[in-house]
Amino acid sequence: MKRKLSLFLVILSISLNISAKKYIVFYLGGQSNMDGHGTVSELPKELNLPVNGVYIFHGNSTKDTFEVGGQGIWEVLKPGHGASHSATFQKNNLSNEFGLELTFATEMQKLYPNSNIALIKYSRGGTSIHKDAAGPFGCWEPDFTVGTGVNQYDHFLATVRNAYAVHDIDGDGEDDELIPAGILWMQGESDAGKAEWANQYAANLKRLMDLIRAAFRTDDLPVVVGRISDSGNSPTGKVWKYGREIRWQQAKFVSRDQNAALVTSTDNYDYSDPYHYDSKGYIDLGKQFAKKMSLLLGF
Repeated sequence: MKRKLSLFLVILSISLNISAKKYIVFYLGGQSNMDGHGTVSELPKELNLPVNGVYIFHGNSTKDTFEVGGQGIWEVLKPGHGASHSATFQKNNLSNEFGLELTFATEMQKLYPNSNIALIKYSRGGTSIHKDAAGPFGCWEPDFTVGTGVNQYDHFLATVRNAYAVHDIDGDGEDDELIPAGILWMQGESDAGKAEWANQYAANLKRLMDLIRAAFRTDDLPVVVGRISDSGNSPTGKVWKYGREIRWQQAKFVSRDQNAALVTSTDNYDYSDPYHYDSKGYIDLGKQFAKKMSLLLGF
């Protein structure tokens, strides 16, 4: 209750322009369906534009064991922050793909028209939370120590550090204040390969979300989780062998965390390949994340 009240006061101060400019910040993380595989050319005209007033820091996606990544710059949100995006400290290299960030931002603007919104995104396709499910793609478990010991949590931390190191994110010559407001998490498919990985998912997700909250110095930061689904595009009729168990575990996590919610609309989406939603799916996914987040924020 105190958290919801404090966020309400932050947004009220933003709306009334009290003190320095404040941005409410949302972190976007996970694996490939957070990366986003929507096709920019398939966006309707009203979405194939910069989202003026919303800024994004999209950390450069990097493999485990590589030198710590997370490089990026603050820039007005626009299409192209999907899979194949890359960044340096000088430039965003936009791709021809998009993820849920576009419609999440536009919906949040509608819900809070007088608020300043910022996004920090770091995700990587194929990544797991369970250390034994990492494969060649990478792992979010902070203690995962294969090779150099650098893992996806390290790259996430670097992204946040790099984002917060910039004091004037909108380039107007005045320092800005970044206020953590929520976490958006879309991941779990890579943990669905074995029963033992899947059955530990709720506990592993809790540990990771608590550590991400700690990185933003907010113990009860709202978390919205996207429920994984299955295209059925496999000879066995199931792409994710233990996907049903992951879905149960995601629901279990949400039921035990008073500041978490589950997006379930993924069951209704079509796919562009066996693993990824089509463009219409990502467009709706961002809207559903915004609805759930607004309920958690409590206003």
